[in-house]
Formats: sequence, structure tokens, C-alpha cells
Amino acid sequence: MATKDAGLTLMDPFVMAGGNHSGVIEFVLLGFTTMQELLFVVFFLIYITTLVGNLGMIVLIRTDPHLHAPMYFFLSHLSFLDVCYSTSITPKLLLGLLTEQKVISFHGCLTQLFFYLVFITTEAFFLAIMAYDRCMAIRWPLHYLVVMSRRVCMQLVVGSYVAGSLNALVHTTALLQLSFCGPNVLKHFYCEIPPLLQLSCSDTWLNQVLMLSCAGFIIASLVLAILVSYTFLLLTVCTIHSVEGRHKAFFTCTSHLTAVTLFCGSAAFLYLHPLSSRAEEERKTASIFYTVVTPMLNPFIYSLRNTEVRSALSRAVRKVPSCSHCQQSPFNQILTGVTHHSRSLDT
Repeated sequence: MATKDAGLTLMDPFVMAGGNHSGVIEFVLLGFTTMQELLFVVFFLIYITTLVGNLGMIVLIRTDPHLHAPMYFFLSHLSFLDVCYSTSITPKLLLGLLTEQKVISFHGCLTQLFFYLVFITTEAFFLAIMAYDRCMAIRWPLHYLVVMSRRVCMQLVVGSYVAGSLNALVHTTALLQLSFCGPNVLKHFYCEIPPLLQLSCSDTWLNQVLMLSCAGFIIASLVLAILVSYTFLLLTVCTIHSVEGRHKAFFTCTSHLTAVTLFCGSAAFLYLHPLSSRAEEERKTASIFYTVVTPMLNPFIYSLRNTEVRSALSRAVRKVPSCSHCQQSPFNQILTGVTHHSRSLDT
């Protein structure tokens, strides 16, 4: 028989998959308790911007022949991952802020966590691959298309998704072995490993070791790939005699480094920070930046600092029908404004 008391939902006994004996059948996502209307508007606008920016980047890359290169192939997948892991979290967050329905089932919580980990881990590997891709393009430009062939690109993409899925499967399976006896109030706005471990009444030593070791390995691998790739890049850039060539290589690299810094900084604080109740608010702030803000910023980081993407956007704007009604439409005005801004950056 199910009983409810002070936000605690129990079933005696409730047997979970993998031999887990848990009393909790649902969690309450405490999330944000103040300024919920304002936060709903802010997060909604960020989410819409994330969708428009990333989906627009995907469409632009797929439709413009000038962007059919390995670099932009990886960038389109990065945009796809940003859409996916933002969508795995933000709609539920918005629903909780709007309707106060902050309850999520046990299996729904683990499902959200699984897909979030798949996409976020895959993105980490993609950032490492993109560093390697830039190294190949700048250091060996004549052999670039041979080394980064379509087959190699597909193998790197599939390998990244497999690695992300394995990481998510390991953590989700480990969580299924834990017991949750109550309370069931998750002091977070989505299902994440650290706050879930704090609610478990089982020994979470193995889960913490897995979390720290996997997160440490992924972040260390990404940082190592960045250091090695950009060491070779800097050596190559120093040999470029053309000022324009050095300028292009520099801005291509800084765009990628900006995205990596945002990703690694917030991820390291989120997963490598010790578990404690005092760190809950700091971890929540890092999570907002990690899961909500960064997916919105990536398209702008790569588009506004990339000459080829800005040129493709300008070509797309010129293809818009030049009828008087279209010229006065808000959509066309926005595109025109972005184009003018892109041209000012070029100068």
C-alpha cells in the first residue's frame, strides 16, 4: 500500500530493477523557490534561443556547400547535442516553474539522467575531436581531407556516441543498486548524480568513486587533447608568414577554446566538487551555466567568430525574397541586423 507523508512517497516493499529495494517511487525536484515567474521567462527565452541558434546552425551547415567540410560536420553534431541535452532538462524545469508540478517518478528521474549523461559525455568527446580536427587542418592543410575522410569522421562520431552511452549506462546501473528510503526531496532542478547520492540510504562509496573517476578521466582526456593539439597548432601558427592566415587560425582556435573553457570549468566544479550540503547552491549555479546557458552560447561563439559561417549566413539572407512585405517583416529585419553585425566584425 502506498503512503504519503510530508512530501515522502513510499511503497512497502517496492522492488526496483537490478535488485534495488527502495521505498521512494518518486522525487520532488525542489529547484527554485523564489522569483519563479521571472525565472520562467528567463529560462524560456534562453531555451528558445538555444533551439533557434543550434537548429539554425545545423540547417545552415547542411544547406550551404561551402560548409561541407569536416570541421562543420562536427560543429553540426555539436549543435545537435546542445539541443538534445538542453531538451532533456529545460522543458521539465519550465513546467515546474509554471505549474508547480515538480514531481518526477523514480524511473523518469533515471531516464532523464541517462539521456543527459549520454549527450553531455558525447559532447565532451566531440570537443576533443574538434581540437584534433583543427590541428590537422592548420598543421597539414594539404593532407587534411585525406586524413579526415568521411569514413574517419563517421567513425569518430559513432565512437563518441558509444562512449557517451557506456558512461551513462555505468552510472545509471550503479544508481539502480542503491536504496532510497526517504526523504525524496531533491534539492536540484533536474536529476543529477551528486544530489541523488545524498538522498540514498545505501553506501554510495562505489558510486562516488565511479563519478569522480569517470568525470576525471573524461575531463583529463579532453584537457590533454586540447593541450597536445594546440601545442602543435601554436608551433604551426608561428611559421605562418601571412598576417591574414595567422589571424584566421587564431580566431578559429579561440572560438573552440572558449567553448571548451565554459564546458570544462562548470563540469569540473559540478562533478569533482566534494559532496556536501553547503555546496548545494554553488552546484546548482554551476548546473544552470552547464546545462542551460552554455548550449545557448555555443552557436554564437562559433558563428560570430567564424568568417565562413558569417559569409554563409550572409548568402542565406540574400536568398530571402526581396518583396516589400518581406523587407518589413521582423524575421527579415533580424537577419539583416545579424548580417550588418557580421560585416562590421569582418572590418
